[in-house]
Amino acid sequence: MATLLRKIGLIRLHNRDTEDPKHHHNNHRAGGGGPQSAALRGKGGAKSGGKPPQPPHPAGGAGDASPGPGKGKGKRAAELAPRDKAPPPAAGAAGAPGAGGPRERAAGARAGPGPAAAAAAAAGGSLVPAARQQHCAQVRSRRLMKELRDIARLSDRFISVELVDESLFDWNVKLHQVDKDSVLWQDMKETNTEFILLNLTFPDNFPFSPPFMRVLSPRLENGYVLDGGAICMELLTPRGWSSAYTVEAVMRQFAASLVKGQGRICRKAGKSKKSFSRKEAEATFKSLVKTHEKYGWVTPPVSDG
Repeated sequence: MATLLRKIGLIRLHNRDTEDPKHHHNNHRAGGGGPQSAALRGKGGAKSGGKPPQPPHPAGGAGDASPGPGKGKGKRAAELAPRDKAPPPAAGAAGAPGAGGPRERAAGARAGPGPAAAAAAAAGGSLVPAARQQHCAQVRSRRLMKELRDIARLSDRFISVELVDESLFDWNVKLHQVDKDSVLWQDMKETNTEFILLNLTFPDNFPFSPPFMRVLSPRLENGYVLDGGAICMELLTPRGWSSAYTVEAVMRQFAASLVKGQGRICRKAGKSKKSFSRKEAEATFKSLVKTHEKYGWVTPPVSDG
């Protein structure tokens, strides 16, 4: 009898140990224990910080990739953290500290200054040419005033100057003398020509650029005087000019070229009365400069003079 009772007790213990833990746990949560159990659970929750009980997680096998409870919380917190942060300010936006990182600052530097800085730079740049023009005008005026004084002091009265419309930069120059042994001098005597009249206009950057010089009267032939009264002389071109040349020196060189080039006063009927024009002289001078720049300048031999 005792043996039978022991067997029955062992069977009950075995059934209790092999009972489904989930079923037992659910029954316990569903209402096991009644109000007293709920009160005890409330007290236990208050003591543990008010955290609700976590549902059980199934044990993962060898190939189970699901994270455990601790890892799941960390991953969820990492996903929610960026949502709570405010988006960073756009690069170069107003009020952004530092106007972005090094890349953004470098891009801003390459983009150049803003409208205000560009306007200030443009205003400053416009002052430079104005100041330069004013300086060039002062240099040209001082130089021409000195030239006029030096010509007025000439003792041989080689040349004389008259200002055109009282302009300091437009001169009519009278050449009174050439070589007295030349045929040109004889022509001047025979035709009662007292002087050869030339016009000189001085550019803005004189004396660093040559004046434009042409013959007005009388009408000459040869002597390196071309159509319109243009003069074929290398020193009157930008390549042959030097700021050291004076008006007096240029006129003496021109007088020598007339003689060397066998210059004569035109006496042909009708043609001698036709005056030279500035437009024709300018066109002829530009053409001859291009020609000589291509083929070079040839100085006439002394035997031709």
